[in-house]
Amino acid sequence: MTNHFQTDSREMLARLRMVMAEDAAGQARLDKITALIADSMRTEVCSVYLFRDSETLELCATEGLKPEAVHQTRMRLGEGLVGRVARTGQIVNTADAPAEKGFRYMPETGEEAYSSFAGVPIRRLGEKMGVLVVQSKTARTFSEDELTALEVVAMVLAEMAELGVFTGEGAALSAPHTRPAVYRGLSGQEGAAEGHVWLHEPRVVITNPIADDPHRERDRLAEAVEQLRAAVDKLLEGVVEGDKEQLEILEAYRMFANSKGWLRRMEEDISRGLSAEAAVEKEQSSARARMESISDPYLRGRLHDLDDLSNRLLRILSGQGHETGADMPADPILVARNIGPAELLDYGRSLRGIVLEEGSVGSHAAIVARALAIPLVIHANRITTEALNGDHIFVDGDEGVVHLRAEDTVVTAFRDKMAMQAKAQERYASIRDAEAVSKCGQRVHLLMNAGLMADLPSLEGSGAEGVGLFRTELQFLIRNQMPRRSELSALYARVLDSAGGRRVVFRTLDIGSDKVLSYMKANDEPNPALGWRAIRVGLDKPGVMRMQLQALIRAANGRPLTVMFPFVAQYDEYRQARAEMDKAMERERILGHPLPETLEIGAMLETPSLAFAPTKFFEEVDFLSIGGNDLKQFFFAADRENERVRRRYDTLNVSFLSFLQGIVARCNTTGTSLSFCGEDAGRPIEAICFAALGLRTLSMRPASIGPVKSLLMRTDLGALRRVIEDARERGEQSVRPAVMDFLRQQG
Repeated sequence: MTNHFQTDSREMLARLRMVMAEDAAGQARLDKITALIADSMRTEVCSVYLFRDSETLELCATEGLKPEAVHQTRMRLGEGLVGRVARTGQIVNTADAPAEKGFRYMPETGEEAYSSFAGVPIRRLGEKMGVLVVQSKTARTFSEDELTALEVVAMVLAEMAELGVFTGEGAALSAPHTRPAVYRGLSGQEGAAEGHVWLHEPRVVITNPIADDPHRERDRLAEAVEQLRAAVDKLLEGVVEGDKEQLEILEAYRMFANSKGWLRRMEEDISRGLSAEAAVEKEQSSARARMESISDPYLRGRLHDLDDLSNRLLRILSGQGHETGADMPADPILVARNIGPAELLDYGRSLRGIVLEEGSVGSHAAIVARALAIPLVIHANRITTEALNGDHIFVDGDEGVVHLRAEDTVVTAFRDKMAMQAKAQERYASIRDAEAVSKCGQRVHLLMNAGLMADLPSLEGSGAEGVGLFRTELQFLIRNQMPRRSELSALYARVLDSAGGRRVVFRTLDIGSDKVLSYMKANDEPNPALGWRAIRVGLDKPGVMRMQLQALIRAANGRPLTVMFPFVAQYDEYRQARAEMDKAMERERILGHPLPETLEIGAMLETPSLAFAPTKFFEEVDFLSIGGNDLKQFFFAADRENERVRRRYDTLNVSFLSFLQGIVARCNTTGTSLSFCGEDAGRPIEAICFAALGLRTLSMRPASIGPVKSLLMRTDLGALRRVIEDARERGEQSVRPAVMDFLRQQG
């Protein structure tokens, strides 16, 4: 690239800055900018198209096309050459525009006179904002230098649009971050919440995209990159030995931080007139755009690392850290790309709801959100680029939908929904202390799931008869090193104290799959849900299991103790785990520690194989708990993280209910205590169907106990069972329609 062109590029930006500084309305300013770019690029036409909604572009300013076409000419995403640039994010550069595939002639613009066409995407951090176009009568393709200059200008336009410089009449020129937005993600935790946005990582705002002194900007960039490299080196020093996953990420950070190509591209953009911050963000936008078109998970992961590193560099350059001086609202809804369990626990119950761009239904954040009973929506794509601290927001964890800056009709409807839920909870409070007895006199025991001490107050308030599942892995997940036996023993003792004599079922450590400990060596597995996890880890590495079992025995301190082993697939695994408990009991007896008054040892039935274990297993195990979440995904071979297949299979599918009925029959024959634990136990319709099949103990989240009890007390389980059997006889795939008809008839 010649110095002459660099001077031209900087000159165009210098002229742009003068226009920006003028006291003019948004439309007038944008009109001047198109004239300036056309003059600098020596073209007859320059036009700016901006999105008026996610699918429609609008001509917002032009030099050279008919002025009356402004705000009248619109096109769909992908339509015409402009729409192609917007959809693909790729530059279109042609000497003969009408001959290009997909060309759309718009007679109202008068553009038929212009042959050459160059279109460049206007985007910020991967967010598509519009298209910058230049056209000329002379048939020619634009040089690489000219296209680069247009990209630099498009970057500045994106920053200016973000700052609201072009605000005017019409949807396309409306002030940024003011329009209502709806995000359809996935439910990570049920519940509904209203509040105001609290960004976990507030965006960096660039107010100086154009720089006067490229030498000074390059020095600033070099200094910031050195700080970044030092910070990454320090992070690498602190990695716990064996933490392969964290080590890989930080090694990728170091590789990018030391990449000459990354630094060179940013320095070149500074030479063209951008500030150091704008050059970093331009590179970051390119990385995000590439991420969108790459399906390979490894490459996407590396681009994600580069994106995160760019964020760190921007914060160093701008001085805009996590502490912005803003006060957290009284009703905070946390919005983040992702968040770790320890960070989430730091916020604690102060949060009304959580919205993440990433995450999964089994992620650490989801587990903590469930433990704290906070509504959570995951996969709310791009919400961090649109939401601002303090924005009004509704989170519908039941449907996986988020309403940002909602319109009045949505506000009214959502508040009505929340009021109905609150009214229902009041109704449930009146039956809180009543036994769950069906209309036909069948007693059903309703227990709650827990995983943190913060859960236990819900035991009294929800009306739960005990804790059917205490997830012990949360205490391991929220730390960066293995907890000590004494710490675990003290925690488990507090749990038993808080339960006030009610039964607590402690599930031993269930790690692996999507629950990976940062301080244990990670295993690369093609399908972790079917891999080395839960009891398999405990039996192969018995040291942690022994330590945990000793902590549980000491916590009981002579009181009754109930322990359950997760993910048992065959009888022999249960026998080996039971033998470990026998050894732990014997060791504690020898040491003179008090042994539990009673000891119950059970297993979680999460794999279909265990349902067909030898009868001797059912006779030997003290109790069984059906782990519905995992069992359903293995039964239907449908990953519960995959929306495409997860929703295809109904819990009330006849095949699945027949399978559950078979387990109930085997347990009845051997007198084995049986319960159902999982999300479906907390859904009233599913719960009464389980009870109709003979399941007499259900364990669920605390908030579900009232709704489930209320419906149980109004249902004749014998009549419901006949409805289920009739639907099966008719060959129906799911009993749900028949069950809903039955309930409607019952009023």
